[in-house]
Amino acid sequence: MSSFVMCGALLNLFLLFLVIQFGSNNGSPAEQTLDLQNPNFFNPKLPPRTLSSNKKFEGSSELVNLRYHMGPVLSSPINIYLIWYGKWAPSQQLLIKDFLLSVSTFNHRAVPSPSVAEWWSTVSLYTDQTGANISRSVLIAGEYSDRKYSQGTHLTRLSIQDVIAEAVKSKPFTVDHKKGIYLVLTSVDVTMQDFCRAVCGFHYFTFASKVGYTLPYAWVGNSGKQCPEVCAYPFAVPGYMGGNGPGALKAPNGDVGVDGMISVIGHELAELSSNPLINAWYAGEDPVAPTEIGDLCEGLYGTGGGGGYMGQVMKDRDDRTYNLNGRRGRKFLVQWIWSPILKACAGPNAMD
Repeated sequence: MSSFVMCGALLNLFLLFLVIQFGSNNGSPAEQTLDLQNPNFFNPKLPPRTLSSNKKFEGSSELVNLRYHMGPVLSSPINIYLIWYGKWAPSQQLLIKDFLLSVSTFNHRAVPSPSVAEWWSTVSLYTDQTGANISRSVLIAGEYSDRKYSQGTHLTRLSIQDVIAEAVKSKPFTVDHKKGIYLVLTSVDVTMQDFCRAVCGFHYFTFASKVGYTLPYAWVGNSGKQCPEVCAYPFAVPGYMGGNGPGALKAPNGDVGVDGMISVIGHELAELSSNPLINAWYAGEDPVAPTEIGDLCEGLYGTGGGGGYMGQVMKDRDDRTYNLNGRRGRKFLVQWIWSPILKACAGPNAMD
C-alpha cells in the first residue's frame, strides 16, 4: 500500500472519528444500523489463531498468483440445498437461513449498508471463460433434516458424501446438478475428521460412485462445545491467554457457535461459487490444496487488518461486534474476500 493511500486512509479515519464524536450537519454517518443508533468503530488486536496454516495476504497481487484454470463458476442462479445433520434448534436454523437469504437482499431500506449483499458483490466479480459472472441470486431451494444421525456422530470426508446421498434419495429433496450446491451443517455434538485440528469447514464435489452425481457441496460444523476458540474465533479466545490477553468479542446474535459458523459458511460459499469443481479460481499449482479467494483474506474483517488486528469493525449499543447488516435486523461478522479488481482483500465496510 503506498504512503499516499495510507495517509488518505488515516485522514478518513480521523474525519470519521470527528463525525462520531461531535456529530455532523448532515446527520448520522453512512453506516447505519436498524436500531437507529450510530455504531462504534474499533480495531481489536487479537491473539493468533490456533490454526497456524491460515494464509493472509494483505498486500498487492505481486504476492498472490491467483489464476483462472478454465473451469466453471456458479453463474446461474444458485440453489442452496441445506442438510441439517443432528439436532438443531429452530432459532439456530433461522439465523443461518437469514444470512444465506441476505446475500440476495438488495433493498437498502430493508438492509442498510454495509450489507451481506454488498459483501457478495465482491464474489460476483469472478467470471468463467465466457465472461459470465458468479450469480448474485442465491436461494434456499430445499432443506433436509437428518435428526437420526444416519452416519453416526463422527463423520469423515467420505462419509459426508453418504449423508448427501441419503438426502438426495429422500423426497422431495431433489438432485440439482446444474444450479444446486449442497450445504451440510453438523450440530454441536457431531465430530468430523480434522475438525478443530485443521479445518472449520471445507468444500468439494461428490463422487458419482457415492452419490450417483457430481454435486458441489460444502460442510461446516458447529464448534460451540468442541473448539470455539478455533472455529468461532474471535467470539472465543484460547484458554492459554488467561487474563493477560485480549478478551473474546461479543457475538452479534448471542450464539457463539452459530455466529462463528456464519463467517465459515460465507468463506466456503464464496470458494464453492468460484471454484466448484476445483478447476476454476485458485492460487498455487496444486488443486488438491488450493489457496482460494477466502483463504487469501482469512482473519481480515475491515480496514487496517493484519499483524494481529482484525480490521475496523463495529459495535452496537449492546457491544455486539459485526461488520455486515442482514435481513430482519440481523448483524453478522464475516471475513473479507479477495477482489480480482482491487487485487486485495475487500469488503463493503471498508473505510478507505
